[in-house]
Amino acid sequence: MNWLLIFLGFSALIILHEAGHFFAAKATGMRVERFFLFFGPTIWSFKRGETEYGIKSIPLGGYVKITGMNPEEELPPEVEPRAYYRQPVWKRIVVIGAGPAVNIALAFLILFVLAFGVNKPNRTVERVLPDTPAAGKLKAGDAIVAVDGRRYPGKEGEGLLESFRDRIATHRCAGKQVDGCAAAAPALLTVRRDGGLREIVVRPEYDAAAERPLVGFGYGVEPAELGVAGSANWAVDKMWLVTSHTATVFVRLFEEDKRKEVSGVVGVSAVANETISVSTQQSFLLLALVSLSLGLINLFPFLPLDGGHIFWAVVEKIRGRPVPLRTMERAGALGFVLVIMLFFLGLSNDIGRLTGEGFNVR
Repeated sequence: MNWLLIFLGFSALIILHEAGHFFAAKATGMRVERFFLFFGPTIWSFKRGETEYGIKSIPLGGYVKITGMNPEEELPPEVEPRAYYRQPVWKRIVVIGAGPAVNIALAFLILFVLAFGVNKPNRTVERVLPDTPAAGKLKAGDAIVAVDGRRYPGKEGEGLLESFRDRIATHRCAGKQVDGCAAAAPALLTVRRDGGLREIVVRPEYDAAAERPLVGFGYGVEPAELGVAGSANWAVDKMWLVTSHTATVFVRLFEEDKRKEVSGVVGVSAVANETISVSTQQSFLLLALVSLSLGLINLFPFLPLDGGHIFWAVVEKIRGRPVPLRTMERAGALGFVLVIMLFFLGLSNDIGRLTGEGFNVR
């Protein structure tokens, strides 16, 4: 069932992306010949008006075919005025940009809705992890008041976590920071327990996975109650984090230490399968992030991506005349190579993860 939901979710992203192109093309008066989900041999189709709709057999993407996408294509006189390359530059940019715009807008909408259910950490210890510095010293229900005599800021939430982490991070091991090494100087935690204050001494241990010293407990949470404006800000913040990471995706192809971070459709599907098992909220969060990444990557300025079409339309506007097809094809070859490299690198990393340590989303 999980894999069916993943398939339907990814298919929805593709359909909405292509629907953006489709409706924008129709709205600007262009002639749309086909609107298909997936590629390969046709499984099912029907024609309504001038447009054929259908589903193909290979579940990789989808497409909208607009008449005249080839600037050198010979067209019948009756359809030529509505061909893509016979339209003003602004119309072409609107049509091509509509696909990524739908994915980005969908990501914002999902994140905005999810923000109303976001929790924030409070001062209360919810759980103490076994075999950690906190084990046997902190108890569930303790309220952290201060670290090393420094009291927390008045507001709960991210500032609370950052204050604690920053202070604990000063407690480093005496030598090289290796996994499991104990801090040279202990940390003094002031906690409220049973109505009174107590001081507890713990020696943080460095965790290589987290890349920082840890005490070994988890905070309790409470509803953040962000409101409309706060939810919008939260959604934008999450989108910015993904945007800044996505902006370097092609750069990471050439950085040996960063290549392993790239995931393909197999990896995303595997993570989706794990997140569905965790919670519905996490599943929608992943769907939003995938939708956003799909929109952003499509805006990279080289063919065959949508951003490549936008780039050459802008070049045409600046130079005042169409760009020769051969010029676009040569430049598009570079884009095609980068996309193929990204696909195979992601697939290679996915195979390694699936046969190795997994994705560890928990």
